[in-house]
Amino acid sequence: MSKTIPVEVAYALPAQQILLQINVAEGTTAEQAVRASGILEKFPGIDLAQNRIGIFGKLTKPDSVLHENDRVEIYRPLIADPKGVRRQRAAEGKAMKKGGGDLPAE
Repeated sequence: MSKTIPVEVAYALPAQQILLQINVAEGTTAEQAVRASGILEKFPGIDLAQNRIGIFGKLTKPDSVLHENDRVEIYRPLIADPKGVRRQRAAEGKAMKKGGGDLPAE
């Protein structure tokens, strides 16, 4: 009889987060845990060919073997380029003279 280990599978949408705790056999991969959790049936929009996965915030390959208490995270595609958003905010801040540039010298 093979030993089982506890792991979590996490997925988040803008208005909802789900964290499933499951027990899997030692040697189970990240992808196998996602499939075993039943999350793909609850969220049919998840496509493991498109969505990347990670363990505790670090990208990992689907065939990575899990360890006890690992959290497998399913990531959604970005809807905006973070660098582009920062550049836009910085440009708007300069145009509006935000950031303390107008404070008198002491």
